[in-house]
Amino acid sequence: MAALTDFSFMYRWFKNCNLVRNLSEKYVLITGCDSGFGNLLAKQLVDRGMRVLAACLTEEGAQKLQQDTSYQLQTIILDVTKTESVNAAAQWVRDQVGEQGLWALVNNAGVGLPSGPNEWLTKEDFVKVINVNLVGLIDVTLHMLPLIKKARGRVVNMSSSGGRIALIGGGYCVSKFGVEAFSDSIRRELHFFGVKVSIIEPGNYRTSILGTEGMESRMRKLWDRLPQETRDSYGEEYFRAYTDNLVNFARQSQPRISDVTNSMEHAVVSRSPRIRYNPGLDVKLLYLPLAKLPTAVTDFFLSRYLPRPADSV
Repeated sequence: MAALTDFSFMYRWFKNCNLVRNLSEKYVLITGCDSGFGNLLAKQLVDRGMRVLAACLTEEGAQKLQQDTSYQLQTIILDVTKTESVNAAAQWVRDQVGEQGLWALVNNAGVGLPSGPNEWLTKEDFVKVINVNLVGLIDVTLHMLPLIKKARGRVVNMSSSGGRIALIGGGYCVSKFGVEAFSDSIRRELHFFGVKVSIIEPGNYRTSILGTEGMESRMRKLWDRLPQETRDSYGEEYFRAYTDNLVNFARQSQPRISDVTNSMEHAVVSRSPRIRYNPGLDVKLLYLPLAKLPTAVTDFFLSRYLPRPADSV
C-alpha cells in the first residue's frame, strides 16, 4: 500500500512539473481581466514569461492592468455579450499571434447577479447572466478555435461548483451547468486536433462577481418588486432568513484566490493538464460529494438549508 501511495505521489508530481517548452513564445488570451481571477492569472503568466493578451471590459481595468505588468502583456476591450466586439477581438488576436496560432484561451469572464429564488426573478435576470457566462463563452471560443487548432493548444473554461450542484436560483448555476456540457462536448471533438480542454470548478472565493452593492439591498430590491400575492406566499420571515443565509455565505468566501489561479495556470502551462480542477476544500468535502449522492438524498440535505415559506405544506 505504501508503495502504491508513493507511486501515486510521484506520478502526480511528475505531471505537475512536466511543463510545456518555450512558454515565452506562446500566446494566451484571457477574458475578464479587470479584476479577480483573470487579473491575477494574467500577472502570473507574465511572470512565467508568456505573451499575455488580456481582455478587459473597461478602459480603466485595462489601463490599471497594463501599468501593473510588463510589455509582454497587451490589453483589449472586450464585451463577450456583443458579437461585433468578439469579432474585433478575434481579428486583433489573429494579428498578434500570426502563423503560430493561439496557445491557450482562458474563458474567465463571468457575472453572478441577479441571483435568488427563481420565482423572484424575471427572464431578463436569467438572460443577463447566461449571456455572459455561457453564450459569451461559446461565442469567444468559436471565434478563437481556428487559432487554437493551429497551435494545438488548449481551452480553459471557468465553471464553478455551481456547475455540479445547483445551490441557488437564477442564471448563475444554469449557465455553469451549460459551461460543463459545452466543455465536455468540445473536449471530445477537439481531441482529434490535439487540443485539450480543461474546466475550473472553484468553490466559494471572494471576487467581484457578486458586485459592489450590499447583499441586503440587492435582495430588498428583488423583494420589493414582487407582486403582493407572491410576497405573502413566502412571508417576510422567509425573506429575512434567505437574505441572512446569502450574507453568511458571502462572508465565508475564501480570500486566497491564488488557489484558483494556480489551477488555471497549471491548465495553461502543463503538458498534462487535468480535465477538471476543483480548488477549495468546500468543493472537495461538500459540493462534489453532494453532487454524487442520489438526488433525493442531496435534496434532503439542501432543503435543510432553505427557510420554510409562509404557505408551505
